[in-house]
Amino acid sequence: MQTTKADLGVLGLGVMGAMLALNFADNGKFNVGLFNRTVEKATRLKTDNPDLAERLHPSETLEDFVASLATPRVIVLMLSAGSAVDEQIAQLQPLLEDGDIVIDAGNADFNDTRRRNALYDGTGLHFVGMGVSGGESGARHGPSIMVGGSAEAWTRLKPLLEPIAAKYDGSPCIDWLGTDGAGHFVKTIHNGIEYADMQMIAEIYAILRDGAGQGAGDIGAVFADWNTRGLSSYLIEITASVLKEVDAETGKPLVDFIVDEAGQKGTGRWSVIEAQKLGIGATALEAAVAARCVSAARAPPRRWHL
Repeated sequence: MQTTKADLGVLGLGVMGAMLALNFADNGKFNVGLFNRTVEKATRLKTDNPDLAERLHPSETLEDFVASLATPRVIVLMLSAGSAVDEQIAQLQPLLEDGDIVIDAGNADFNDTRRRNALYDGTGLHFVGMGVSGGESGARHGPSIMVGGSAEAWTRLKPLLEPIAAKYDGSPCIDWLGTDGAGHFVKTIHNGIEYADMQMIAEIYAILRDGAGQGAGDIGAVFADWNTRGLSSYLIEITASVLKEVDAETGKPLVDFIVDEAGQKGTGRWSVIEAQKLGIGATALEAAVAARCVSAARAPPRRWHL
């Protein structure tokens, strides 16, 4: 039986949600309420992490989850963007009280975040759109966090979020970026820029392979060298590591066995759409999104029968 109210709750325990919950319990030292539509995920997260178990509090129903949280409540949603978020906030709203904060920490379209924020106006509740960058490892050990919402909500959230954020030169990588959809807008543009970075890396690889005739290992060494100098970055670092990997069975570069097909979750495409709406040239982003679309079109050509 849980006797201590949780400091906040995480709803949606896929990879990112689970890692974020562990981060709150570990680096934040917070008591964390847990809920997932598949209840076993919440209980399994607690049993699989015995060193943090005393701070993890799974619930079997949405009502019990909300009741387990200290007021004013803070609930972090980590759900797939789209209708799932709308459905969940509709189920939550009747259970909440004045001052409670609902955070959408997924990769939402900032236009949806603005719409959802407007739904909370005048209700006494707060809706926050929060961009979370860094992938699974970042969510667990320290993501970059981009917060959008009211200044009042940010004042309440800051002491909960700063301890779990990544640190650069001792400063937490988190800030309040403005009202309603500002956090998700910045995350969208961040992802668009990342698309462009990855496309440039891919094109440099292609030039060195097809133009200069270099092998994957040699190209990996080039990227490794660049990572020690002005181009040092996470993407350059992992590119060097990937290009040095070999297939265990053939001894050939592993990259040659990876299908040349890239998917996308939508944020890069949204960044291009918003740039065009604003009349701002974003050609590097546009080319990167187009390249992903082309690479994903791997279906065999249609045969016409006349």
